[in-house]
Amino acid sequence: MNSKIRFGLAMPLFLFLYTIANGSGATAAHDEENGDPAQRVNRIFYGINDVVDKAFVEPVAEAYVAYIPDGIRTGVSNFFDNLGYLGVVINDVLQGKIERALKDTGRFVVNSTIGIGGIFDPATHMGLARHEEDFGQTLGVWGADEGAYLVLPALGPSSVRDVPGVVMGFFTNLLYYMESSALAPLLAFYVIDYRADLLTAAHSRDESLDPYIFMRDAYRQRQTYLIHDGNPPLELIDLSEIY
Repeated sequence: MNSKIRFGLAMPLFLFLYTIANGSGATAAHDEENGDPAQRVNRIFYGINDVVDKAFVEPVAEAYVAYIPDGIRTGVSNFFDNLGYLGVVINDVLQGKIERALKDTGRFVVNSTIGIGGIFDPATHMGLARHEEDFGQTLGVWGADEGAYLVLPALGPSSVRDVPGVVMGFFTNLLYYMESSALAPLLAFYVIDYRADLLTAAHSRDESLDPYIFMRDAYRQRQTYLIHDGNPPLELIDLSEIY
């Protein structure tokens, strides 16, 4: 069996078992109130992720930003964004945003052809704006509660609701269907490009009083913002997380 298929089959099982383990790991009542009943375990995985990131990924991302021209880095980001854009279209449809789904389909087609595989972004200049949708957001739109906050090994912040989005996003990304010989270097480039985009945010996190809490609150605020298309109801905004 192809290694990609084995990985694809193992990933949902791993995330499912991890979710069960974290969801049942309730600790202090304060953590329960914060929607983070597995904070002790989450902090362990956060620490491991952070050590690996600072030792290997962050230095490469900083060198990438320092030595690769902006235009090339923009093209790389556009390329990877386009590979995953069919997932946006699918979730547009699942959320009942048919007009947006048609526009996002047009964006994907234009950038895949005129934009040479997504390296360039002529669609934006044609009025076809970029959107962010995933399966976790779709579940949120359908009314699914966030559930317990999770920190996934290597993948970072998530939640019980968003774990299925991680799995489905994996299968709806065209990167997954690349030839095995091309997959490893493309994945490496993807990780470096993604991490480079987070350098400024990561520095702000590291300067905070509690980087773990900073990351958790930022993740939740962003998900709320995306689920409500940038206009969340005031009652869903936790002012204690802002001030």
